[in-house]
Amino acid sequence: MLVHQILKAKGDDGVVTVQPGTSISDVAQILAERRIGGVVVSKDGQVATGIISERDIVRALAVKGASCMSEKVEDMMTRNPVCCVRNDSADDVLTRMTEGRFRHMPVVEEGVLVGIVTIGDVVKARLQELSMEKDALQGMIMGH
Repeated sequence: MLVHQILKAKGDDGVVTVQPGTSISDVAQILAERRIGGVVVSKDGQVATGIISERDIVRALAVKGASCMSEKVEDMMTRNPVCCVRNDSADDVLTRMTEGRFRHMPVVEEGVLVGIVTIGDVVKARLQELSMEKDALQGMIMGH
């Protein structure tokens, strides 16, 4: 399965982005309201300059305490996030996420942000593929 198939299955919710100057407390509010685990940081909504996740915020809380909530995204974000393109395979994306120990990957085409995939999206797609393969093999065994 390819990334563009995963994006199509997700529907068109768009990519949630925030400006680098957004406060961490505002990001936490967005994550909670939208029930998502991370947002792309972009000055113009087109170029992914960073990414910030729930994990980043929790780690900052553990180290700095509640005062980190007034900090700006640009001070806490992961800069230059690892991105993929629509024609990347789900297996490649899953491998990169696992090796890099991150759960969100922006999808870009010619440097422009076109989507985001999560490790959950990729695992779901892979499980669907495995289920279809299992059904096909069972059908062949049963002579259908």
